[in-house]
Amino acid sequence: MKQRRAKPAGRPTVFPAENRFERWDARALAAHPEPEFEQCHFIGCDFSGAQLGQFRFADCLFERCNLSSAAMAGASLQNVAFTDCKLSGVQFAACRDFLFEVQFQGCQLHYASFFGKKLRNTRFVNCSLTDADFTSADLTDAAFQDCTLRGAVFRSTQLVGADFTTASEFSIDPDGNTLTKARFTLTGLLGLVDKYGVIVE
Repeated sequence: MKQRRAKPAGRPTVFPAENRFERWDARALAAHPEPEFEQCHFIGCDFSGAQLGQFRFADCLFERCNLSSAAMAGASLQNVAFTDCKLSGVQFAACRDFLFEVQFQGCQLHYASFFGKKLRNTRFVNCSLTDADFTSADLTDAAFQDCTLRGAVFRSTQLVGADFTTASEFSIDPDGNTLTKARFTLTGLLGLVDKYGVIVE
């Protein structure tokens, strides 16, 4: 196994022609001779409910894929991007911590769990994160660009420098999370004081 980088890399965009996989399902994935995928582009695949724990994905892009309820216990995600994917119920918390690095754009992440994960600088762009769990996660300098966060759980979460300026429907307890230099709009501040039952006019 080649040595992996020690700092965050850019969004994967370059893939060898032979590493383009379209409309695969769980059986096709399980039949792959190697448990490691590097610089691979998965398009329109249905891995819903699939067992992914034995695989390592590095510098990969999942585009328009369904991974809802996929089992991630032991899976390795190293600089993996998801675009326009269904990821409802995915337990990212069960992934290996070593070099864990993910990005999301246009994804459904309802009930996804990031409990205890290091997500520094992670970008969530135009994602629906209804009831997602960020308990004890490290979201330092993360960004929630044009994301909806209705019911998302932030508890003992590191949110230093996190950007919520274009996020909506979030509720964050400033007494139970670290919010130093986190960014909010004036309207978004309502999501920080709703537990007090105050009325802002």
